[in-house]
Amino acid sequence: MRKKILLLVTFAILNFAVKADEGMWLALLLKQNYETMKKMGLKLTPEQIFDLNKNSLKDAIIALDGGSCTAEIISPEGLLLTNHHCGFGEIQAHSSPEHDYLVNGFWAMSKKEELPNPGKTASVLISVEDVTKTINSNLTDDMDEKTRMNKIREISAGLEKKAIDGNHYTANVQSMFKGNQFFLFVYEIFRDVRLVGAPPSAIGKFGGDTDNWMWPRHTGDFSMFRIYADKDNKPADYSADNVPYKPKHFLPVSTKGVENEDFAMIMGYPGSTTRYLTSWGIEENIETNNPIRIKVRTEKQRIMKEDMEKSDKVRIQYASKYSRSSNYWKYSIGQNKGLKALNVFGKKQQIENKFKTWMSNDKKRKEKYGASLKLLEEAYMGKKELNKTQQYIMECIFSGSEIVMFAYSASSLAYLLKEKPDEKEAIKATIEEMKESGKAYFKDYNAPTDKKILASLFKMFSENVKKGHQPDIFNKIQKKYKGNFNKFADKMFDKSFFVSEEKFNDFLKNPKLKTIEKDLAYQTMKSIIDKYRELGPKLAPIQAKMSKGNRLFVGGLLEMEKDKAHYPDANSTMRLTYGKVGDYDPRDGVHYKSFTTLKGYFEKEVKNVKATHEFFVPNKLKKLYENKDYGKWADKDGLMRVCFTTDNDITGGNSGSPVINGNGELIGCAFDGNWEAMSGDIAFETELQKCINVDIRYVLFVIDKYAGAGHLIEEMKIVK
Repeated sequence: MRKKILLLVTFAILNFAVKADEGMWLALLLKQNYETMKKMGLKLTPEQIFDLNKNSLKDAIIALDGGSCTAEIISPEGLLLTNHHCGFGEIQAHSSPEHDYLVNGFWAMSKKEELPNPGKTASVLISVEDVTKTINSNLTDDMDEKTRMNKIREISAGLEKKAIDGNHYTANVQSMFKGNQFFLFVYEIFRDVRLVGAPPSAIGKFGGDTDNWMWPRHTGDFSMFRIYADKDNKPADYSADNVPYKPKHFLPVSTKGVENEDFAMIMGYPGSTTRYLTSWGIEENIETNNPIRIKVRTEKQRIMKEDMEKSDKVRIQYASKYSRSSNYWKYSIGQNKGLKALNVFGKKQQIENKFKTWMSNDKKRKEKYGASLKLLEEAYMGKKELNKTQQYIMECIFSGSEIVMFAYSASSLAYLLKEKPDEKEAIKATIEEMKESGKAYFKDYNAPTDKKILASLFKMFSENVKKGHQPDIFNKIQKKYKGNFNKFADKMFDKSFFVSEEKFNDFLKNPKLKTIEKDLAYQTMKSIIDKYRELGPKLAPIQAKMSKGNRLFVGGLLEMEKDKAHYPDANSTMRLTYGKVGDYDPRDGVHYKSFTTLKGYFEKEVKNVKATHEFFVPNKLKKLYENKDYGKWADKDGLMRVCFTTDNDITGGNSGSPVINGNGELIGCAFDGNWEAMSGDIAFETELQKCINVDIRYVLFVIDKYAGAGHLIEEMKIVK
């Protein structure tokens, strides 16, 4: 049996005072700051938080869909709490004009009514092992980056295989600190995750795009799922015979409330940060990546919103797509604003200058790390135009019109028809897979909307990407259609069999290779993929420079600051952050309290609007507020608190993470960062960084008094 390292939660040596605490800490064999956490209000031992041999808090922390969001188990029957926006795709998928769960909400009044969600997963962390020595012992300084990466993959594959030998787990080795350290993570992944409850969007998404990333906030951003397992409590595909999962640990729910200076920690699966990004990377984000994302998504969202406002069917079909697009559209706007206002570029240059001085003072350091910054500068300068092209391909095409990427689904069938026409069973199986994928795809597809998106975004791509980087299909549009993208879109949507489920299924009844190859959507897709693959070899040597430069630079920083505790960038692995509840001052003359109440919710109400409006208020909630009918969930002053802020360090992927008090009890559910610190994924701002959380008492109030789903509360362990 492989040796496992008992991981204890790390606590960095930092000066706290009243500032936010930076750090998305991996669980390691370190306890340096445990005494500090105890002074802040922690009552648990490290083993109660993270232990591989006994039940601990970590067993209640769930990675949803591989880490796109976090959830926490809050009952002995596998009940999960996460954000409304984390369950938005499932809520939308189950919705229709007849059963509009986006507008009306959804609550299963019994387990039989809980809704299955094909493809949704819930991962429980089983173990973590530091395998840095094992991997690094097989690497040498004279290896080129390709050889190095191949060797890392080879060793990692062996470690992963050994970790899951004889069990049903999944394992993967994750690189940390830009390839300087490596950890092996083992998970148990559950495949039957059912929707239990969600408030209407007027609660769960209150404020919409306007309030997104903003404080003060009045959003009840939560939804509920349940993990199901087989009769042996093991992962299984959906089955009516499955039973609620029995967790090793679930979080007690505290209704005592929170006040300023209260201790708060968050455990979850933050997705991605770039805290070790250099000044050239900052410049690339400010000048290229964010502006392109903002520009393209502004246009795409304009088209979607226009059609969504005209039809309830289209509104439901595109609700999740619009939400996904708009979230990081606004994030990019805020990040650029923050990067400039906080002079992050200049601060990064200061770090780089300090690093240069440190290297120059020692010959061995210079030999080991001297090439790092030069490699990075050359890489960023060398990929400017290619990066611009890639960003436009991603935003205008891969994330643009859906028909082009859906046409890619015919590639496997085209290959079989051309290369292996006698393999009838394989062809038949592929056709059946395509029918199933088509059924799900066309449920949420509106061809007129997609046609407008294609014409507009293809035109934008043509105008902003140099000719040599454009796929051949754009030359065809110029020649055959005189550069008229509307005519090109008209032709595609008039003739393509990818445009409707009826045409798609008619084709699949008797598929012909010639029909696929003549389809304009398929031709367009092929042209784009060919160009994308053509760009790959041009980027490869640049990426090799980037990889080596980052590895050497971060490795040097760790050595230069060896007396300082460091944490690796977020990469969808379990992390812990800790801090306190508190107010903040975003700018001169402005002070924000740490909590909001229902009073502020009603102050934002826009009257006489549709239920789909971002500031619509449901009548039932209005009556509860007018009668002050909060049940036992109000605070000591009789107010119904909605949200609160802490200074925890979070990012995307932390959405839905539990906010936990010093006793290990659930006090809130994290769902957002604040507008003033949108540069935080790159540079943590101790004076401004805030985590926005929905108060667990508001969650319970909505479940109990608004939804009438008190049976769910009865499952929980409520601590008063």
